[in-house]
Amino acid sequence: MHLSYCTNVHPAEDLDGVIRQLREAAGPVRRAAGLAVLGVGLWLPAPLAARLASEPEALARLRGTLDDEGLEVRTLNAFPYEAFHAEVVKLDVYRPDWTDPARLEYTVDAARVLAALLPDGADGSISTLPLGWRDGWDSAADRAATDALAALGAELRAIRAETGRTIRLAVEPEPGCTLDDVDDVVAWLAARRDRLDLDLIGVCLDTCHLAVSFADPAEAVERIAAAGLRVVKVQASAALHVERPADADARRAVGAYAEDRYLHQVREDAPGGVIRVDDLPEALAELPATAPWRVHFHVPLHLVPEPPLASTTDVLRTALAAVRAVQDVDQVHLDVETYTWSVLPGAPVDLVDGIAAELRWAHAELLEGAEQPA
Repeated sequence: MHLSYCTNVHPAEDLDGVIRQLREAAGPVRRAAGLAVLGVGLWLPAPLAARLASEPEALARLRGTLDDEGLEVRTLNAFPYEAFHAEVVKLDVYRPDWTDPARLEYTVDAARVLAALLPDGADGSISTLPLGWRDGWDSAADRAATDALAALGAELRAIRAETGRTIRLAVEPEPGCTLDDVDDVVAWLAARRDRLDLDLIGVCLDTCHLAVSFADPAEAVERIAAAGLRVVKVQASAALHVERPADADARRAVGAYAEDRYLHQVREDAPGGVIRVDDLPEALAELPATAPWRVHFHVPLHLVPEPPLASTTDVLRTALAAVRAVQDVDQVHLDVETYTWSVLPGAPVDLVDGIAAELRWAHAELLEGAEQPA
């Protein structure tokens, strides 16, 4: 697997900002982690992706900065469209959805940029939202999304014919969305195999989202493979686990993670079936709290939350082992996606040191047989 860290943790919205983040964060992270080359999973807001796709000089400037800093790009995160670090993001991160032509245009721009940035002989991946948020999604929306993804497949084939570079789309199930979990995305893609190019459209396995769903990670991966689908990308991430959410100390501890920028969906693993709410304050007010909770808050992989909270890194380990067991992982992209550093409770952490520590943890814990960083 090819390891990277996702740059959606940085708030850059234009080319100058992205270049600054590469020089002031990604380059120093590479050096702090002791790596000769560091993978970066770039997040490019839609206006910047459009500029880079149409201006060779701007793209050359970005490529030159990557080369100068010892960085390589094999994957892009095209889930957030723009303004991912606005004061309030919440449901805006799911807009525009796959019914809007702007989503297709953005993804094609991202694919053209990635084709120009890939190392020789490497395939690329682009992660995207699971169609859209569930509210208001109907059969007409479903048809529009299917048409858009079919059109994207044609664009990806054209890019491969023009450049010799294979770019795959990785659809990322997320709690609360139209495709809420792995079962949803497997069923949706498999039912449309006559319309969609499933060689070029597969699954992004975000292991925080997987943990929140309370699915068995090995069984989830096996269902992907059994449907003839590919895990294109793994977003290495961990959720919060609350074993006894009725406990007063646990409620105080998890309540510290409630914040105004991002949505933090919560699931309770109740005996009668998983109970779902869309944000942490709602969970604290409404859930029965008689069974364990999982919270969609990406916690740094190497940091163990203070008891009585825990993280779900075991789900990450199990899921990766399952992916290795069912498919060739040479072109699978493993992207560390902790975008929540700026909203973590407690004292601020130096971002370069934090990301470097996560990457060292990922090398030691996830990349079996890989060369360890110095």
